[in-house]
Parts: sequence; C-alpha cells; structure tokens
Amino acid sequence: MTGYGKGMVAGDDFSVSVDLKTVNNRFLDIHLRVGSELASVEPSIKKRITSRLSRGRVDVTVSMERAAQVAYELNRPLIAGYVNALKQLQQDFNIAGELDINAIARIPGALQPARNGIDERMITALEQALDQALDELQKMREQEGEALKNELRDRVRKIEALVPVIEASAAGLADAYRQRLQKRIGELLSRGGQMVEVDPVRLAQEVAYLADRSDVSEEMVRLRSHLSQFQEALDAPGEAGKMLDFLLQELNREANTTLSKSTDLVIKEAGLAIKAEVEKLREQVQNVE
Repeated sequence: MTGYGKGMVAGDDFSVSVDLKTVNNRFLDIHLRVGSELASVEPSIKKRITSRLSRGRVDVTVSMERAAQVAYELNRPLIAGYVNALKQLQQDFNIAGELDINAIARIPGALQPARNGIDERMITALEQALDQALDELQKMREQEGEALKNELRDRVRKIEALVPVIEASAAGLADAYRQRLQKRIGELLSRGGQMVEVDPVRLAQEVAYLADRSDVSEEMVRLRSHLSQFQEALDAPGEAGKMLDFLLQELNREANTTLSKSTDLVIKEAGLAIKAEVEKLREQVQNVE
C-alpha cells in the first residue's frame, strides 16, 4: 500500500530526520539509505519497521546534521593500499610525480566520521523520528485502506449477485436436457423413417445422468461461504492480506469448476464474470496487509 511519512527530532547539537515511502509489494522489502556513521544502527531500524509493517516496498532515508564540529578518522588500511599501489605503478612504468593529497582524500571511505561519534542521545532521537514517520505513514495508509475496503466490498457484492443467476439457470437444466434429448431423438428417428417409442425410464436415466454431471449446487454453497469469509476478513483486526489471497484462490477454483461442468450459456457468462471480478480483486488484495 502506498504512503509517505516524515519524522524529525532535534537535539542540542544535532538533528535527525527520517523519510519513509512505501509502494505496493506482496512482501515486505526494506531499502535503507543511511550515512556511514549510522551503519551500525541499520539492523535496529529494520527491526523497528518490521514490527509495524508487513507488506510493501519501503524506502527509508535517514539523515543527520550536526551543529558541532564532526571528528573524522582515517581509514588507514585503505589509504596505505592506495599509496602502495601508486608507488608500485611509478616503479613499474618509470612514472615521475608526487602523490596528490586531494586525490587521496577523494577516495571513497578514506575519511570517515569517528565511530564514537554516535551516542545514546542520537540513537534515541533516531528512534523517535522513525516512530513519527511510521505513525504518519500508517495514518495515510489507513485512509487509503478504507477506500480500498469499499472497493473490495463492491466487487464482492457483484459476485454475490451472480450466484442466484447461476442457481436459477441450473435449476432448469434437467427440463432443458429432457427437451433437448427428446427433440434430438425425434430428429434422428424421423430422418430414418422409423417410428420408435422412446422408453421414458431410459430417457429419465439419461437426463438424470446429464443433470448430475452439470450439478453446481455444491460449488455455489462453497462460493457463498468463501464470499462470507472474505467479508469477515475485511472487518477482522490485524493482518488480512494472506487470508484474502487464499479465499480468492478458492473463489477462482469454484468458478472454474462451474464453467467446466455446465454448457448453459447463462451459467457460462456468469462464471466468466465471476472470474473477471476475482482477478480485479486479486490485483487490489496485493495492496492489503
């Protein structure tokens, strides 16, 4: 689910800000952008976000500004390796020249904020800013969630309206099969010039067989049950996304079974309409936690 949140906390000699952006994703995918001085707190940031969110791609930007002078330390192994490599280059290829300190200073990671530069005050401020951003983000996502819930309910109601249509058409299938068989038998007999009386018992058996093969009453019962559970899951507290995903799979399964059982045009059209609504629901449910 999409959303945005921002938090900022200022101390006596520093300020820290957190920006959160989320877009739809089936799973929780956290992407952090923090300065090197905050690298040690990345795991705690991810843990705090995971405790509040369960789905979506989350882009997190953390920045810290200081009012006091920042102490830096040298990455001595990195600089030594660079200098040794340059000296070896001069020696191997007989190149004259002096080392440029500006070039060395521009090496990524050569100068780093002192590792003891982050204290408990800053970590506490970072957590507070992150909580502010998460609160703002969740407020926006809740507003979007209400609109999404209304849309999901509308589509569920459309499916519910199609169930009686299928049941009504299915109820008249036996008579339709009987009339179709009698007509077909009559056409075949008249074509051969024969006059044979149709055994009503045998005809009833064939009609019962065809009606049984195309019986979708069980599928409609399960379909109604899944729709009811879907509505309950929308109102239930806590996470509902995975449950809704499962119910949509079952709804699609019942629609497919119904389509495979019946050749009735009305039932076919209603079954295809159900599948279309289920697919639209599936797209939207990916946004639900």
